[in-house]
Amino acid sequence: MTDSRFLTPEEVVDRYRGGVSLGTLRNWRTKRIGPSFIKIGKAVLYPVEELEDLDKRNRVPCSASERLSEPVGDQA
Repeated sequence: MTDSRFLTPEEVVDRYRGGVSLGTLRNWRTKRIGPSFIKIGKAVLYPVEELEDLDKRNRVPCSASERLSEPVGDQA
């Protein structure tokens, strides 16, 4: 059995530092877009694993990151 963790909509807003509002999450749920969620009664919960997948899909690679990861040659 996996040990799944879930966040409330308020915790999702905190996770993204206010970049996504409660209203936006509500609209996404209505339109069935955004991260998947579980609804039990009136409680809405977002699986942390789903949010991490969303983060990966929205990651923007930068060329500077690639240059920084390359080994630095001898400067002597």
